[in-house]
Amino acid sequence: MKIVDIRATTVAVPLEAPLRHSNGAHWGRFVRTIVEVEADNGLVGLGEMGGGGESAESAFRALMPYLKDHDPFQLESLRFKIANPTASLYNNRTQLLAAIEFACIDLIGQHLGVSASDLLGGRVRDAVPFASYLFFRYAAEGYAEIRTPDQLVEHTARLKAAHGFTVHKLKGGVFPPDYELECYRALAEAFPDDRLRYDPNAVLSVAEGLRFGRAIEGLNNDYLEDPVWGLEGLRIVREQVKVPLATNTVVVNFEQLASNVLRRGADVVLLDTTFWGGIRPCIKAAGVCETFQLGVAVHSSGELGIQLATMLHLGAVLPNLTYSADAHYHQLRDDVIEGGKLAYKDGAIAVPEGPGLGVRLDREKVARYAELYREMGGYPYDRDPGRPGWYATVPNERFADPTVSLEIAP
Repeated sequence: MKIVDIRATTVAVPLEAPLRHSNGAHWGRFVRTIVEVEADNGLVGLGEMGGGGESAESAFRALMPYLKDHDPFQLESLRFKIANPTASLYNNRTQLLAAIEFACIDLIGQHLGVSASDLLGGRVRDAVPFASYLFFRYAAEGYAEIRTPDQLVEHTARLKAAHGFTVHKLKGGVFPPDYELECYRALAEAFPDDRLRYDPNAVLSVAEGLRFGRAIEGLNNDYLEDPVWGLEGLRIVREQVKVPLATNTVVVNFEQLASNVLRRGADVVLLDTTFWGGIRPCIKAAGVCETFQLGVAVHSSGELGIQLATMLHLGAVLPNLTYSADAHYHQLRDDVIEGGKLAYKDGAIAVPEGPGLGVRLDREKVARYAELYREMGGYPYDRDPGRPGWYATVPNERFADPTVSLEIAP
């Protein structure tokens, strides 16, 4: 089996409403590049990549000279062809590699008639549990804003009733820490039997991180995720706060993982199939974490159904997945895969059956959302449409005003 073509299509799939985060916002849509890798036997493998609100089509087209006639089974040589660690200092291709790896695993699975999780070691679970992913968000047509503690609790209750979540993750770093602490405590009071996570995307100062961490020590926390920037910052907070710390920002490769093993700053590593360069590196990293008794969870970076499938196959094969996975998925209005959005049941999503990743493209929806991308274009992930001229610093001191209510068009 040889690669004969790579096709990339950028789509814009609407969210319920614009989602706010510490460094900007998702502007009412996810912009994703769908990758199709065609083999000489007629099979087509699927991959997916984000890109901070922008298209990556041209970057994938540029890979074709590297990969023409490459055998999809040769995944280790694929890694060096695309993301040689020295050459990648000049053209960071880790996320491109991830999307191509997804597609090659999909091809191999289709060729052999087995699922991706069987290729990756076999399932230890048939469904992966997820946390609700709670965002402060602007109002949009048909969807209410989430800004106050009461609005946040009401939204969480609806998600819990609809999907069965028993773990709730609040994306913070938008409003002043004391205000977000009030919101987090409101969640703890409203859902006393559920577990909680808080993630301000590393924009708190060490002093604020310590203060926030100490203030939530008595709550039913899974972990405090990236309260401050960097492994050294995490180590300082970890030494003084009785809440496990997690990261998806500063342990995203094996050198950083080794540093965290030798001198621990994070107790839980959130493995992202894109950030780590594919499913296989995440499985390797999970093995290291198992050896050194680090917790692991599956991270979400704004996926559609193709990348969600990679997250599900990853979660299916990890014996040490002791935390619920993250997913933006319930924030989407639609998807580009056949059958529509994958369903939650009791807070979990079943691992796709069928060969390879187990999902296929809905061509009509791909065309529809490719046209929407052409109409709307991209957006700057690190800017907020409701705060013209603003940008985040680390640590941040210029937080949004929680008394201001806005509606932003998707």
